[in-house]
Amino acid sequence: MMMRLKGSIFALGALFLITACELNNDNIRVFAYSFEFSTSDQGWDGDFADYPIGDSVFYELKFKHDTLPRTNGNRKALLSSGKNHSDDLFMFIRRKLTGLKPNTEYRVLFNVRISSNVPTGNVGVGGAPGESVFVKAGAVTTKPEKVQVGGYYRMNVDIGSQSQAGADVLVIGNIGVAPTTTQFTEIYRNNSSANSFLVTTDSQGEVWILVGTDSGFEGTTTVYYTAIDILFNQAN
Repeated sequence: MMMRLKGSIFALGALFLITACELNNDNIRVFAYSFEFSTSDQGWDGDFADYPIGDSVFYELKFKHDTLPRTNGNRKALLSSGKNHSDDLFMFIRRKLTGLKPNTEYRVLFNVRISSNVPTGNVGVGGAPGESVFVKAGAVTTKPEKVQVGGYYRMNVDIGSQSQAGADVLVIGNIGVAPTTTQFTEIYRNNSSANSFLVTTDSQGEVWILVGTDSGFEGTTTVYYTAIDILFNQAN
């Protein structure tokens, strides 16, 4: 769902107070998109990178629109799961957004809601299962996808490495919930106005959104994306 808003951005929290609207106005400076996955995948799909070609079964890679734990089957989310044997597994979801102004630079804010069952403060092989699985988000004009590089699948966009951001993504947190976590719990990961992401749309006013986890934990990571909100504020 897209919301087009006139004016300037003050805080990401304002996004959740706005009623959806459609305005055909060249003066619109702010565009907001909101996706909630309880009943459908909303056009998002998922994939994986930074693992050896032919090893998808060994890595136990899984993406699907699936039942969210602790909801008695009444709510679904985007399940992304894999076992990180390479110490660098990237699990991602993506979607094309349309309706922005063509060839226009925007500052982008992301608010990603994830259900995770990983406690903080734990020690794992290669890194912590919570604090060493980094949540990343970005916007690009090229479809983000895995490509073959040597014997591995790598991303065709710059996602950085684990805790390091890339040219095409920000690090917006990790999947750790709390020291006493034992069940899947919804957490929010976002960037602030002071750490907004810059992107210039293509000639059609389109961009691709990329959200994922970049893991330094050599074990199984399973997350459920429950909702994603993206706010575009024209940069100049």
